[in-house]
Amino acid sequence: MESQDTIELIVIGGSAGSLQVIIQMIKNLDDTLDIPIVLVVHRKAQSGDILRTLLEQFTNKPVVEVEDKTEIQNNTIYIVPADYHLLFESKKYMSLDSSEKMNYSRPSIDVTFRSAAEVYGKNMIGILLSGANADGTEGLGYIKKYKGKVWIQDPETAEVDYMPKHAMEEIDYDLIIRPDSLANHINQL
Repeated sequence: MESQDTIELIVIGGSAGSLQVIIQMIKNLDDTLDIPIVLVVHRKAQSGDILRTLLEQFTNKPVVEVEDKTEIQNNTIYIVPADYHLLFESKKYMSLDSSEKMNYSRPSIDVTFRSAAEVYGKNMIGILLSGANADGTEGLGYIKKYKGKVWIQDPETAEVDYMPKHAMEEIDYDLIIRPDSLANHINQL
């Protein structure tokens, strides 16, 4: 019997309405969870590291805003900086890219999901949260193509349901999650 694939990366994408879900998740993550988590959140280009400072208040895990050539460490939460796309060079390094916006967004959830899928394949989970545009759907498709897992926030629980609803209609997903159970599902990995 084939063993369950080891999850080596979790990438979470969100836009309008996703921050509360992320905070609730971070508060409830087990300290022993040893998987890197990458957050791709749409925000204003000049937002600085306010998001990192905010999230650090809710976790004992290191919270790092990615810089070019950041080395990937387990048990760390990474935030994609405003106005950059995040790419995975390997399972060891991430890089930043300032090419044109995708789906009116930089960072683009699609760009990061696709890059992660190409590097991590079946050893990753892509999670799409609340948001107002279609960013993330195409990327989730790549994650499925490379045999990764796809989780989508239940649109009925999303502050802005367009993003998860669009993804549910287009993508073969593994799990529909509610904000109050997200950390629990991750902790069970």
